[in-house]
Amino acid sequence: MREEFQADLTEVSRLLVTMAESVRAALRKATTALLTADREAAESVMARDAEVDELYSQVEAKVADTIARQAPVASDLRMVITALHISADLERMGDLAEHVAKTALRRHPSPAVPAELRPVFLQMGDVADRMAAKMATVLASPDAGLAAELEKDDDAMDDLERDLFKIMLADDWPYGAETAIDGALLGRFYERYADHAVNSGEQMIYLITGEPVTAQND
Repeated sequence: MREEFQADLTEVSRLLVTMAESVRAALRKATTALLTADREAAESVMARDAEVDELYSQVEAKVADTIARQAPVASDLRMVITALHISADLERMGDLAEHVAKTALRRHPSPAVPAELRPVFLQMGDVADRMAAKMATVLASPDAGLAAELEKDDDAMDDLERDLFKIMLADDWPYGAETAIDGALLGRFYERYADHAVNSGEQMIYLITGEPVTAQND
């Protein structure tokens, strides 16, 4: 039974790593679509979001099956419940990448953001990509130290969102309210993507150490 349980956990871990890699690729491609008005890239992100949703469903089904067959307790139960939390965060990250792609597609053939905002969104995309890469690594090879780095990355994302608003709220902003609203929503998509990566990292820290992150920081 123990070997069977470990095989179940290995399969869940594989699914989570695949999800993390998929949502990383999705936002990278969505950022390209956003900055270059790449219709094909945007449509690809939207088409492949269903794959992330299917992976999420597979994690849910595997966890439910494992609990039913193995009746895990203590740390074993923590492992499978943590997987559910992480898969939910990853699924939401995929949705946020899709939102970016939809915005890019809605504005096609023009770029969805004006030239003044592109450097900020390029940096936001880089930070998000770095966070998703770390999450995939942590899921493949649990590392509490690497997971903890996501919090600092999130601080960088928050700083970039503030920079974005400074540009759009400046007196000399020439593009009007509609473009500013698009920019604000896009900034929120990237910021929430980063937040979900942090949530996933905190779940991994809890899994590795057995202590909630808030307790570790006291």
